[in-house]
Amino acid sequence: MNKSKVVFNHLQNEKSPYLLQHGENPVDWYPWGKDAFKKARTEDKPIFLSIGYATCHWCHVMEHESFEDEQVAKLLNETFVNIKVDREERPDVDDVYMTVCQMLTGSGGWPLTIMMTADKIPFFVATYLPKENLHGRAGMLELIPRVRELWENQRNELLANANKISEALNQISDIKPDIDLRRELLDESFEMLNRNYDPQYGGFGDAPKFPTAHNLLFLLRYWKRTENPKPLKMVENTLQKMRQGGLFDQLGFGFHRYSTDREWRVPHFEKMLYDQALLAMAYTEAFQATKKDVYKTIAEEIFTYVLGDMTDANGGFYSAEDADSEEEEGKFYVWTKNEIDEGLEKTEADLIKKVYNITPEGNYKEESTHRKTGSNILYLQKSIPEIAADLNIKEEVLQKIIQSVRAKLFNLRKRRIHPLKDDKILTDWNGLMIAALAKASRAFGKQAYAEVAEKATEFIFRCLMDGDNKLMHRYRDGEAAIQGYLDDYAFTIWGLLELYEATCKESYLEKALELNDVVIKQFWDDKDLGFYFTADNAEELLVRKKSIYDGAVPSGNSVMMLNLIRLSRLTGRLEYENYANFIGKAFSTEIHRNVAACSLLFSAFDFVVGPSFEIVFVADDSHQEFDIMVESLFSKYIPNKVVIYKDLKDRMPGISKIANYVKDMSSIEGKPTAYICKNFQCELPTNNLNKMLEMLGFEPLD
Repeated sequence: MNKSKVVFNHLQNEKSPYLLQHGENPVDWYPWGKDAFKKARTEDKPIFLSIGYATCHWCHVMEHESFEDEQVAKLLNETFVNIKVDREERPDVDDVYMTVCQMLTGSGGWPLTIMMTADKIPFFVATYLPKENLHGRAGMLELIPRVRELWENQRNELLANANKISEALNQISDIKPDIDLRRELLDESFEMLNRNYDPQYGGFGDAPKFPTAHNLLFLLRYWKRTENPKPLKMVENTLQKMRQGGLFDQLGFGFHRYSTDREWRVPHFEKMLYDQALLAMAYTEAFQATKKDVYKTIAEEIFTYVLGDMTDANGGFYSAEDADSEEEEGKFYVWTKNEIDEGLEKTEADLIKKVYNITPEGNYKEESTHRKTGSNILYLQKSIPEIAADLNIKEEVLQKIIQSVRAKLFNLRKRRIHPLKDDKILTDWNGLMIAALAKASRAFGKQAYAEVAEKATEFIFRCLMDGDNKLMHRYRDGEAAIQGYLDDYAFTIWGLLELYEATCKESYLEKALELNDVVIKQFWDDKDLGFYFTADNAEELLVRKKSIYDGAVPSGNSVMMLNLIRLSRLTGRLEYENYANFIGKAFSTEIHRNVAACSLLFSAFDFVVGPSFEIVFVADDSHQEFDIMVESLFSKYIPNKVVIYKDLKDRMPGISKIANYVKDMSSIEGKPTAYICKNFQCELPTNNLNKMLEMLGFEPLD
């Protein structure tokens, strides 16, 4: 490979770490924008569009192999106008062309490679392309000259193919509303997950295996609804096995992106903020459902990682950490036997090698040759109590040794060259982490988590929002840019609703309502229902997409369905619940066709079907009895509830305007009082803790 000298292309002034990674390529990259498309029209060239993200392993491979290569770069520059897109900055662009890729090839992934006209219409799609032909995969050196020949001599055929692709894309994007959702879909979704469930190792399907936390959130709700023990067992087994495996960073905490094997042992090593947020929610709710401290501990470990490694000094959360360091995937995370022996006392080393399955030959295979490298991924074969029993050591003694060794190895690992940290701050992923922290603050009784969530929220208000309550999508290096997408609004509203419940501060509920109004005004499809991914004044792409698919992150429509139900129950405004029901109707054909891909939507639908609770506290929030009542409430697993606070001393009079139905609610004998409604039927208020718990379906406290 001939690596170029430093030659800055048109990416040098970008903010995206991914684009800046390519800023010294000999490929004459442009960012997505008018200049690139104007150049393509002026020079009568097609466009080579490459989409990826900063922590993508195969994006690095393609860069080193092809985009840093002078020969490949020369062909690209002569044949195309070349555009680089960070999919995390421009998920709208990525979504359109990934849909094309999946439509034509049956699969997708990153790097995503598109060849298209200056009118943005694709005629060729692929993912990773090697420099030279490899295992039936076309190589850049052979493919580019062929495309150039077709563009110059058989362009009409290329354009005809492009138009067919465009027509097909419009057809699959033309979603028509159908029927209302049936409650039987909840059972069908569970049965589909049950069929795909791996009873030995947890999770769903075979390798590669993804955490997909929203599947677990739905299963917890299904367990609560049906009292069937199976879904809870599925959740617990999955949560435990993921924590034991190499998917979890045993030293630095936090979860890697996915497992390349069925056993959760060999991860793809990148770490994403959204995975940490969604998994923290799953562990938090599992703790509420089971009262098992192990789930609380794991959630707190996730937060330890995020607050220590992924939090900006101003309060926002960074996006991701790379899988690669020193051009090798996982190098930062793996250990040889000799490194363990040299870094620890002999007795510690001998024990920890058994605990974490460290061998001289290693358990980590080199990706291209599948040969063992002598490097080891740290993972647990069994739970800590089981390992302690096998080693004939008291569990608490083993835990102390592991904690001590973890600290030593973690400090040794700090000296290594760290993977790239993608330090851009994305509004949508920050909304998820705010929601996770706020939820945990109540469940664990940790005010500090709510304070971190508040700081992140203030960062969004200060740096990623204009005066008209319009959100921006990305912040980095002092610059907020890119008009907000549906997910930015939906996930931020989710965070605000959790934060309102965690803090009793009505300003967060007010802001959630303001953002909700923006979403309805700028993203709602009046004709065919549902929310578009982009606002009505956003850049026009080939199609304006709508989606209900809950993939690596839940869809904005699924989250908005849940938000709208909660807002309707909080405020008494039934029109919000009507919008929520319309979302189900808008996508009902897709939902019925693929129930396994809509788990967060089914969590929202579970709320609609009920039973559900509206709980109003009339209290002075400084009153000790109020704290006890609220702590008791949030220690329970009650997923389908809303909680509203009316201040006894009327220091927050705005709540009666937001929720008119609370204006006449008063306390009993001046004590903190709970008003509880279930399925639109209200009980008499009570200031008795055990009576409150009884109304919610729980046993009284001793």
